Amino acid sequence: MMDWMQFGLLAFGSLFVIVDPVSTAPAFLAMTPQNTPEQRIQMARTACLVAALVLVLFAAAGEWIFRFLGITLPAFQIAASVVLMMVALDMLKAQRSRVQETREETEAGAAKEDISVTPLAIPLLAGPGAISTVILLQSQAKGWTLQAVLYAVIAAVMLASYAILHTAARSSRFLNPIALNILARIMGLLLAAVAVQFMVNALRTLKSDLWSG
Repeated sequence: MMDWMQFGLLAFGSLFVIVDPVSTAPAFLAMTPQNTPEQRIQMARTACLVAALVLVLFAAAGEWIFRFLGITLPAFQIAASVVLMMVALDMLKAQRSRVQETREETEAGAAKEDISVTPLAIPLLAGPGAISTVILLQSQAKGWTLQAVLYAVIAAVMLASYAILHTAARSSRFLNPIALNILARIMGLLLAAVAVQFMVNALRTLKSDLWSG
């Protein structure tokens, strides 16, 4: 059985990579060209709070959603691994995935006075990939200790996201596109590995169910 430290590291790594605040920062700045650093920071603070609440809600309701829709865990793991792999492949090409954010959403965001809730919180930070990830992690969190760790990880990821967006808002001219692209590719590779691991876990469960059946 996975201990709380192993689970915490897995959860933080998986969620941080899929939320990908480093790649979100340039989009955030592009959508707020007329705002002051203070206004950007306020938007980032609100967005991270809203995103955290959305992810906590889906993590808490994940098991109920499975039962209500009649979805098995292996089926959801396979579907989520496909979604994560799509995002990872785009990150390996150093481009923002349409699973996370479409060009239309970016353009609509640029036309809004306040982008904190949409599209910054949803779907840039708490998009389909992040929601799928927290539901999967919740299904693996056996016991109150691991569940508490998961909620702490969601808070930690959003605090880290806020720190990155806060830094970008204050120092936008110092962002190096080459360094950001390199980091995006590294995170894309890690996310691809997470997606494959989710697929392997699902296949193991299916194999075990077939043998036991």
